[in-house]
Amino acid sequence: MSPREKNLLLLFGAAGFIILNVFVFRLYVQKRAEVTAARAVAEQALEQAHIISERREEVLDDMEWLGKHEPAPAAYQDIQSSLQQLIEREAQIAGLTIKPNSQKLLPTDQTDGNHYHRVKIQVTVTGTEKALFEAWLGRLNNPGQFRAATNLLLKPDNTDDTKIDCTAIIEQWFVPASVE
Repeated sequence: MSPREKNLLLLFGAAGFIILNVFVFRLYVQKRAEVTAARAVAEQALEQAHIISERREEVLDDMEWLGKHEPAPAAYQDIQSSLQQLIEREAQIAGLTIKPNSQKLLPTDQTDGNHYHRVKIQVTVTGTEKALFEAWLGRLNNPGQFRAATNLLLKPDNTDDTKIDCTAIIEQWFVPASVE
């Protein structure tokens, strides 16, 4: 082989080596970008997993409480009548007067698919501030029995300045009895 052929062969070898290096470098850059993107996705998934884990710990106590205090399934009418009787009984015990024709059975939340349904009763009572807040509302608001006064409208009584007219919406959440 002549020296010119050797130089030409060496030149083609060097050119092939350079082209091969460029090809491998592009492949390396592409794979590195894929790995970087996959790592970013994995870090985001890990962060979400940490958030879910922290949230789970927060909710776990609530779920345990709910498991201990969940009411037995009951019919809507039974819950409604027992709530109405409770409102009247507690008002009488607290020394409050229920205004005539003030009790209203409000539309209830009985959406299919919801685990809890709710009964709502609106009532207007008259009495002293202490009897209203400490005795009546204090006994009606009972998270352990899934009951709360969710709306209060307070006005001074028109006839007696020492009394308050309170229009309250009392709600009771319950598990509906299954229809079979």
